[in-house]
Amino acid sequence: MRHNFDECLSLVLRAEGGFTDQAADPGGATNMGITRATLAGVRGHAVSKADVRALTRAEAVEIYRTIYWAAVRGDELPAGVDAVMFDHAVNSGPKAAIRTLQGALGFKQDAILSRRCLRAAQAADPAALVRGLCTARMNFLKRLSTWLVFRHGWCARMETLERAALALCAQAPPPAAAITQDPSRATAQNVR
Repeated sequence: MRHNFDECLSLVLRAEGGFTDQAADPGGATNMGITRATLAGVRGHAVSKADVRALTRAEAVEIYRTIYWAAVRGDELPAGVDAVMFDHAVNSGPKAAIRTLQGALGFKQDAILSRRCLRAAQAADPAALVRGLCTARMNFLKRLSTWLVFRHGWCARMETLERAALALCAQAPPPAAAITQDPSRATAQNVR
């Protein structure tokens, strides 16, 4: 399976931007999408707004890889699905993202990403799964108390994400099971 961490990270960083500290944002001071609470958890001690503002890209990338990408097992997801799951984890937390995937695949929504659920995600039509995940996530966002404040940004983010994720689906090679060994033999077998 192709690993898309860098491409998915690029999408997230474009959506998240730089340092912000909006009163309406429950995350408070945030830089490159990393909240003050997340940074404090990673560093193991309280951090100031100045610490958040001074966050380096290298540290942010490592946080994204270890806390969000690893939690949704991005390396094991189909291209496109990985982007949607990663972005959802960053925006709403890994457990919310995993529950959304489980719901889309008909699994119990316990926020534990089982091997069985991963296999179902790998076997699903990735474009259909991307669309389903994006629809479910928009429904989730609309139920949040901050919807009216952030709806325009979230709608733009979701539109951009879905378009990019579908492009990743289209670029991905078909699963190994779908590749025939020799196209001429496959045609000859169909004639018999």
